[in-house]
Amino acid sequence: MMQRLKNTGIIALIFLFFFPFGKVAAQETSEEELKAEIFFDTAKKLRRNNPESALILLEAKHTEFLKEGDTLNAVKALLEMPYIYGQHVDYTKSYDTLWYALFLADKANNDELKASVYNWLGRLYSFFKRKEEALEYLKRSLEINRKLVEKSQLKKTDLVWNYYLLSATHRVLNQPDMHKVYLDSCFLNYAPTSKQLPMPYLHFEKAFQKHVENENKEALDLLKKVEPWFVENRPSYLVLVYSDMGDVYNELSEFTESEFFYAKALETSEKYDSHVDFSSLVHGKLANLYESLGQYDKALQNQKKAREIDAQFFDGRTVINQNLLEIKDEFRIEKEKQEQLLQAQRLEKLEQADEISMLQRVILLGSLVFLVIIGIIYFKYMRSQHLAEKRLIRRNKQLEIKKGKELLALKNKELAVSALKMVEKDEFLNEIADRLKGAEDATDKPEIKQVLKSISHNRNDNWDEFRLRFTAVNEDFYNKITSLYPKLSQADQKICALIKLNFSSKEMARLLGISVESVHTTRYRLRKKMKLERSVNLEEYISSL
Repeated sequence: MMQRLKNTGIIALIFLFFFPFGKVAAQETSEEELKAEIFFDTAKKLRRNNPESALILLEAKHTEFLKEGDTLNAVKALLEMPYIYGQHVDYTKSYDTLWYALFLADKANNDELKASVYNWLGRLYSFFKRKEEALEYLKRSLEINRKLVEKSQLKKTDLVWNYYLLSATHRVLNQPDMHKVYLDSCFLNYAPTSKQLPMPYLHFEKAFQKHVENENKEALDLLKKVEPWFVENRPSYLVLVYSDMGDVYNELSEFTESEFFYAKALETSEKYDSHVDFSSLVHGKLANLYESLGQYDKALQNQKKAREIDAQFFDGRTVINQNLLEIKDEFRIEKEKQEQLLQAQRLEKLEQADEISMLQRVILLGSLVFLVIIGIIYFKYMRSQHLAEKRLIRRNKQLEIKKGKELLALKNKELAVSALKMVEKDEFLNEIADRLKGAEDATDKPEIKQVLKSISHNRNDNWDEFRLRFTAVNEDFYNKITSLYPKLSQADQKICALIKLNFSSKEMARLLGISVESVHTTRYRLRKKMKLERSVNLEEYISSL
């Protein structure tokens, strides 16, 4: 099974060499371009029936295009020649022609032409199992065309050719997974256009894939489906189609049908006098078939025929292929010469401009250093100014806070002094009231009663005035007390105010007209209402509010 797979893959890829490939960039249609298109159509028709005449015509037209300076069509003419050389199994001329075409395409700086040449080179290298070079050139062509798609110079459908060739190459390399990946890419990007790969080629590849997956009936259906198209449009390709049909019938153990289609593949090759080298693979398949059927004479004859053809067309000792297997690389040699010349010119220019370049670098470096120094100085200056401004703001703020505290302390001192004077005043008034009450018949006189009543009322007014003044001076304190402890009575608030003014218990007793023990009791009750722990000092706590 694997031997058949390998042989069929080789046939498939080699046959790729013998149908036209390569597209060039679309240009505005002119009379000269129209004539060129007619010429190429005529050459393609002529090469099928009279390849020698087509080759002479292409060579003459190629020379004419070069004289006219039409590099584009000159390269196109070269790309038609490997098809004819391949029919004669003259791969050395195909190789030389392609490297020359690549040289012209590179000189014209035409990426699409270079991509087409790389595809041809990849296919040519693959014929002689140079898989690294083959895949390198095929992938290089794909990468170029992908970039052209990104630039909108090509469409994604134009990549089908690249995917198709990579798929076939991986099949030859016995890598069915990669073959399937690229074939799927073909179907994914496919769209019918004037220069698109005909769908029967993809159906043929699909049939091969089905055969690999042992879906032989589906493979046979696809091969029968594409056969009429190849009969009508490319009969020489039927060598590959019939060879695969023989493989499928062989896998289905229908040996008579398998022998018939192998023989038909050989007849097709002989009828069109082309692809004679491929017939060695078909003879090898027939040899295996006859051996399995016990027909050893026929097996030996076909095996001998296969070896003769292989020796004639693929042995490195033959005159036809000896130069090709040495892989003479004229394009690379020419490119190296050009690069060496360009390098010498660049070196000369660099030597002449070395001092100027050095001076420019010194000036640039000096300018950069100067700018860096100026930047550092400016940054430090701005930072020092900023820090100085922050320090000034912080100092002013601290001064304002200190001034506010000092002013508050001063006003509280004034309140304390005022409160003490009020105490002294109240004590004096109380003393007068006591004397009046002690005077004989004094309480019966209306005037005395009025004075006593006035003294009592005056004491209440003094306390209201004190509370208002205290609240005005210590507004934040008063607001905190009322918000934190809304259930405090006026007597409790009065005690808090006196503690805030640093009054002692004795002074509070005098001011409130109660005993010192009553003051202590009031303070104790106040602690309970505030829910303060015993470790908390009442005076310090109230002073912090």
